[in-house]
Amino acid sequence: MDKVSVIMTTYNSIEHIRTTLESVRRQDYPSIEVVVCDGGSTDGTLDVLREYEKLPDMELRWRSEPDHGLYDAMNKGYGMSTGEIVVCFNDVYCRKDAIRLCVEAMEAQNCSGAHADLVYADGDKVIRRWRMGEGTIAQGWMPGHPTLFLRREIYERYGLYHTDYRGSADYEFMVRILKDGNIRLAYVPETIVSMYYGGVSTKGLGGYLLSLKEGHRALKENGVKCAWVIDLKRTIRVLRQF
Repeated sequence: MDKVSVIMTTYNSIEHIRTTLESVRRQDYPSIEVVVCDGGSTDGTLDVLREYEKLPDMELRWRSEPDHGLYDAMNKGYGMSTGEIVVCFNDVYCRKDAIRLCVEAMEAQNCSGAHADLVYADGDKVIRRWRMGEGTIAQGWMPGHPTLFLRREIYERYGLYHTDYRGSADYEFMVRILKDGNIRLAYVPETIVSMYYGGVSTKGLGGYLLSLKEGHRALKENGVKCAWVIDLKRTIRVLRQF
């Protein structure tokens, strides 16, 4: 059975860290490691990590040190991980079989990865519903990164996250691996993730404009044609989610 590495990045995350860890702890998939790369929290986050690393039913390793932002921390977390399947995750799993569903879909369809649906939530209020479906980059489609499970070999082949992006290195990474259509992803048509609303790419108009600007850059840097047309299609897809 393949081990799944859940890579988390934290910095003064006391408001959400326990909820996120509990959602992973409740998963019914039997082989999970949690790897946390912390940026030097001072608000009690480290106390929670110390508590959870002692639990007998949870395999958790963590490190706390200064980093150069979110994507640098994600890359460090990858370097600490050992699983055959990797997911970068800082939110909440909506159901206890979330990880199992994605791994089983990968295996059943002989795919390099899997993805599913998610919602953006502010507390108990759902702001956006993202039903992924299947598609191509040219259609403005992209899987939701918090639901994306990938075999380690994909990272080894294509590289890690580019740290010179402020808020869209995850999008650039997905463009990089999916642009040529060589990577097959299994789609699980279930909502498995509740994503915290208000991150870098979802914090108001400024966050969206940053995401759009960096998304356009990602397309251009990866040689994807008709980048402006894809930007428009992405925007239309986002508007339909509300």
